[in-house]
Amino acid sequence: MLEAKYKSMHALLRQDPLAKKYFDSLPDYVREQISTRADSVNSYSGLRDYAENLLRGDD
Repeated sequence: MLEAKYKSMHALLRQDPLAKKYFDSLPDYVREQISTRADSVNSYSGLRDYAENLLRGDD
């Protein structure tokens, strides 16, 4: 099945409860970083990939 793509991260979070729950679970600094690129985050997998890249820097 093809993953749903949204106009922006804001649309994704409004319409995908799983993405919203995941986003809300992220540390503040990760949510802030992702929000600065909201127009380029348009799917749940894109959100997860971006967050995981940012979190990888925490090691």
